[in-house]
Amino acid sequence: MNRTEILFGLKNNPAISVLIVGGGINGIGTFRDLALNGLDVLLVDRADFCSGASAASSHMAHGGIRYLENGEFRLVREAVAERNRMIQNAPHLVRPLPTTIPIFKIFSGLFNAPLKFMRLLDKPSERGSVVIKIGLMVYDAFTARSRAQKTVPPHKFRSRADSLSLWSKLNPQIINTATYFDGAILSPERLALELILDAEADNPNARALNYMSLTGADKDAVLLRDELTETVYEVKPRLVINAAGPWVDFTNHSLGLSTRFIGGTKGSHLVLNHPELRAAIGENEFFFENKDGRIVLIYPLYDRVLIGTSDLPIENPDQASCTDEEVDYFIEMVARVFPSIKVTRQDIVFRFSGVRPLPYTHVKTAGQISRDHSIEVVSGDWTGLSFPVYSLVGGKWTSFRAFSEQVVDKTLAFLGRTRQKHTRDLAIGGGRGYPHMPDDIKRSVDGIAAWTGVPAERVQVLFDRYGTRTDQVATFISRGADAPLKSLPSYSRREIGFLTQHEKIVHLDDLLLRRSMLAMLGRLTQDNVEELADALSESLNWPGKRKKLEVSRALEILADRHSVRL
Repeated sequence: MNRTEILFGLKNNPAISVLIVGGGINGIGTFRDLALNGLDVLLVDRADFCSGASAASSHMAHGGIRYLENGEFRLVREAVAERNRMIQNAPHLVRPLPTTIPIFKIFSGLFNAPLKFMRLLDKPSERGSVVIKIGLMVYDAFTARSRAQKTVPPHKFRSRADSLSLWSKLNPQIINTATYFDGAILSPERLALELILDAEADNPNARALNYMSLTGADKDAVLLRDELTETVYEVKPRLVINAAGPWVDFTNHSLGLSTRFIGGTKGSHLVLNHPELRAAIGENEFFFENKDGRIVLIYPLYDRVLIGTSDLPIENPDQASCTDEEVDYFIEMVARVFPSIKVTRQDIVFRFSGVRPLPYTHVKTAGQISRDHSIEVVSGDWTGLSFPVYSLVGGKWTSFRAFSEQVVDKTLAFLGRTRQKHTRDLAIGGGRGYPHMPDDIKRSVDGIAAWTGVPAERVQVLFDRYGTRTDQVATFISRGADAPLKSLPSYSRREIGFLTQHEKIVHLDDLLLRRSMLAMLGRLTQDNVEELADALSESLNWPGKRKKLEVSRALEILADRHSVRL
């Protein structure tokens, strides 16, 4: 169902069971689960899907080893299980990630850890080999079941000599390194989009609209404004799920509710084009404490390097940006672990920043705020609304499925329905029937090439992007005259046409930032932005000056939010 058909349906029948406000990963996960269980559900976002907090992640599916020190064992147990499910259910986009901790001290933090656990200490301190070893032993206990399933292996400690033989550029002042496994989310935005497409394919009464704002509410109705046409639509839900992330309280205010559920913190990242640093880390993420106790990372993102992240309190999530002070901090952080490698601002190809939707609380340091999730219910006569509002507080990429399951169980109970299906072992998008062995992948690629006529080399490129959805993409490509883009030959005009027709692209920046990794990986030039706009214009039948406006809009977003100037 396309956008026009969805809007026509809403105009003619505004009654819906569930309205989800917010197209980040928590809203999308809930949408997919409700759709699977047969609910008529509408998901809206004021911008594109996965363009807010969920687009500013560290690209990790992690079990939350650092939450052990805060005593959040339930959260760690849940996160480890969900990390494993993501690796199994979306193998085309989530893969095991060897994560290495460089350790500079032996006994440091030995007494701080139990004091923090008992809430008697809030000051960060650098952890030494003993504390990290204990933590990883406990973490391995949580991951024991996953090892039986061969999802990830146990941790491994290495001596200074062994560490330096593996990573020659590593700071020779280290005492040890420790390596354990988490998960790498190669493209979070594509994972979110595929969840939406799965939901709509499973249930024709599940509909998702981007660029649709909530503007107000009155008794039994919610007002939604189409950001493209400014047309206002009235919907009448039995329940509203506020999944607006760091904007939860702002959304409640639009509904006429006064809440203070969110006390978010800002996290920023840089993407570097730095071949020497990329070669130095290999396929390992380096995950460690900086001198100030802040957990930071150096992460292999395709042929680039992702570094981050900050953890700074912020009042208005719309004002989140990566500051020059944060850039200085990240560059100095790299120098601590790889002192012989020089990183400068000229190596930065992309910046991004977002706000974690953490619960509002009174603590002295951001690291003390729980990363757990909860559902805050607002209902009753005093609200003036005939429907309850479930506000989703907290949550993170790794545990989105578990959080969504809890929200859906509560929703089904309210609506008097029973759960029919679970998402625990449900493959996602291009992860369905995904072949794991190289020979099986080659057979799949060769088979798609044989029946579509698309060359095997081209099918392999598509398979790396879309997993088993490649058969759909290649079939679409084969049904018309195609040609590679002159300025970006790894993409073709028919491939762009498929994305446009099947992946809810509205603006050029949807393609550059979220349906592809082109912007984040620093692949954009003025020429290929113009050529991609041409391809979209042809597929979407943009009138007159629309293409020029879209290019201007995209370039402005890239410059203002990501410091990308072409």
